[in-house]
Amino acid sequence: MNVLLIGSGGREHALAWKMAQSNLLNKLYIAPGNGGTSDFGVNVDIDINDFEMLKDFSLQENIQLIVVGPEVPLVKGISNYFNQHFEVSHIDIIGPSKEGAMLEGSKQLAKEFMSKYNIPTASFKTFSVDTIQEGIDFITHTNPPYVIKADGLAGGKGVIISLEKNDAIKHFSDIFTDNTFGDAGDKVLIEQFLTGIELSVIIATDGKSYIILPEAKDYKRIGVGDTGPNTGGMGAVSPVPFADKAFMAKAEELIIKPTMRGIIEERLDYKGFLFIGIMNCDGDPYVIEYNCRLGDPETQVIIPRIESDIIELFERIISGSIDEYVLNVNPDFAATVVLVSEGYPNEYETHLPIIDSQTTQNSLVFHAGTTKDVNDNLITNGGRVMSVTSMGEYLKQALDVSYYTIDHISFKNMYYRKDIGQDLLNKKTDSIKL
Repeated sequence: MNVLLIGSGGREHALAWKMAQSNLLNKLYIAPGNGGTSDFGVNVDIDINDFEMLKDFSLQENIQLIVVGPEVPLVKGISNYFNQHFEVSHIDIIGPSKEGAMLEGSKQLAKEFMSKYNIPTASFKTFSVDTIQEGIDFITHTNPPYVIKADGLAGGKGVIISLEKNDAIKHFSDIFTDNTFGDAGDKVLIEQFLTGIELSVIIATDGKSYIILPEAKDYKRIGVGDTGPNTGGMGAVSPVPFADKAFMAKAEELIIKPTMRGIIEERLDYKGFLFIGIMNCDGDPYVIEYNCRLGDPETQVIIPRIESDIIELFERIISGSIDEYVLNVNPDFAATVVLVSEGYPNEYETHLPIIDSQTTQNSLVFHAGTTKDVNDNLITNGGRVMSVTSMGEYLKQALDVSYYTIDHISFKNMYYRKDIGQDLLNKKTDSIKL
């Protein structure tokens, strides 16, 4: 099978690494890929939102399957485009239709979907540029903390949590007056703040049935102790000790099953992955958000734990037989730590040389914001540069190996969080094992 993988992040590097292990793979192309994905396939310099170019390339290279990593092409309707053009309608796509992808593309639509199907989530109100004063009044007459969300896509950075009333009013107003999130901020949601601990649950679905992939916990804030602005993700661990069988059974009954019922009843064409961000509030699950694809950096800890053939999974999704897929999961822990450029998630420098002492044999180094210069040397090319994933029988073991590997990688002003996974450890969990 000839496969085109769309995307350039750590998620796509992890997928390329996994797909390259499959006997079902003939040729793998990655558009546009990064400095690491070329180890497993051919990088192709194509704009991932130029569907006509993707169509022409797919015909030229006899592509049979397209795996869409990031959300933007899905929300823009890449699946619809290929289905509507006869010459490429035979090419299967892992990713929902534009209508299905709007579960991520519009937080308001997602909230209305949850309400309709009685899926537990935080209460909310939506405001626009015409109702800014109403939003300010709403904040003024409610108590902190405040959760302020851009309605549209903001690269994982469209959520602001404010602990103080005046700060919340400023952030809320700036979204409209300073165009903080661009078009994504045309509408803004103010949500009830939920107290608890977050969990990332991802299902693979053929639109009728589903399987639950290994759960993960990611770390969104830039600073140690979950401080500072949100990022695309600074690290992740899997499995998650608090996500025991009882909690996951409750999440499946209250969230996953009604979500699938909604997808079916709304007749959404959904063949791919659905990411469900869940808050564990004293043992009760609430949905924080939907994403229409695999998470990043969650993929970097989920994929290494999956022992089954991932291209077979894709085939089962397309053929509508996912309930026949046998998912084998490594019980060990995986821990990933993301290395970023100083200044991220705001302004940062690029094209900095990356030094790797090659002491990485015990870890998987998944590239994201990397490329190669004219001399084939690896250089930085983004805010999130790479992630280091390690496995271990115990959580602390996996974390220790990742941090050891990081000590042997460097680039100018490299930054990473030194507390990934520490909140899941305690005096008795130097050796957490499930």
